[in-house]
Amino acid sequence: MERMVQTGADRLSLLESELRGLRFGLLTNPTGINRRFESVIDRCAGFKSAALTALFACEHGIRGERQAGVRFGDEKDDKTGIPVFSLYGDHKRPTEEMMAGVDAVVFDIQDLGVRFYTYLSTLVYMMEACAAYGKRLIVLDRPNPLGGIVSEGGMLEAGYESMVGAWVVPFRTGLTIGEFAEYVNSHMPVRCSLQVVPLLGWRRDMEYPATGLPWIMPSPNIPTMDTVRVYAGNCLFEGTNVSEGRGTTRPFELLGAPWMDGRAVGEAVNRLGLSGVHAQPVHFTPTFSKYQGELCSGVQLFVTDPAAYRSVATALHLLHTVAVLYPAQFQWTLPFKEGQKPFIDYLSGSDLVRTSIHTETGLNRILSLWDAQAKAWNDARRPYLLYGGEA
Repeated sequence: MERMVQTGADRLSLLESELRGLRFGLLTNPTGINRRFESVIDRCAGFKSAALTALFACEHGIRGERQAGVRFGDEKDDKTGIPVFSLYGDHKRPTEEMMAGVDAVVFDIQDLGVRFYTYLSTLVYMMEACAAYGKRLIVLDRPNPLGGIVSEGGMLEAGYESMVGAWVVPFRTGLTIGEFAEYVNSHMPVRCSLQVVPLLGWRRDMEYPATGLPWIMPSPNIPTMDTVRVYAGNCLFEGTNVSEGRGTTRPFELLGAPWMDGRAVGEAVNRLGLSGVHAQPVHFTPTFSKYQGELCSGVQLFVTDPAAYRSVATALHLLHTVAVLYPAQFQWTLPFKEGQKPFIDYLSGSDLVRTSIHTETGLNRILSLWDAQAKAWNDARRPYLLYGGEA
């Protein structure tokens, strides 16, 4: 039975009281709505006792108008006329000038609970800026769409920090955005003045559909919960010459290439007996991104049991399978700029995947290490859980 969870955005009267007499900025995007589909931008702009003086925009823009990776500059919000400072252009981190006109910043974005989803990095950078410039930060909490029990994947290693990995956490954090902020703040060299407006009615065993909340696409290529379930693993294919399904109606669920035989890959993966997932052979033609306009053969992942499915482990098996079946064709994406590491290293948080995935011994080494790290993470995150421990 669905329950109507209340997010921080459903409790704006509490927020207005906290901000009384202050100028404040708002870091948000189209997911910043309440359960009545009202924009937090519009609601905050109407506050009587506090003044919304700045908006901060992360990847995809303040109103979700830009595709993945598109940089943009400062602008004005068309609807409110409030200045919009870009945190996905020349600056990824808020500057002192951006922060000069606010006393506090409110953060309200639906994330995926996945380390390399750039909204987490933007939150970290905003926390550091608030600490540096003496500003308050209020996070309006939202559910982790995958629930708050399972964590997965290896930890980010020192030297691999980037926009797709700003803090030492695993692939799947198992935290809400508010819990993530509490964890990061407790480990920052200089803490910011942080307050989390908590969820009401949320349990750790809830996937997003059980909350009763409307699902607004957090970015153009995360349309549904089917996408969310596979994203934490299949995003690794962004670091390869295999299409991760961008430019199709099923991004991240579809994986393929013109040189691939989807039936062979699907049969090999399904023989592994991985929990909660089936790889179905498919053909698709991306309308943009890798292999635009070219027919690709590959697989579509169907999550048959969300509770049993492990996205990261499944993706590692898929990468290994493709690398073994197509050693001459499979390649890692080259570094974007001279002096940078290959993108797969930033996504995975080390060079281990790139250097080890081609052999069965290497695959098993990664799986064993990352499983141990996930267990250690579950202990490390426990003091920061705002909604109880295990379900």
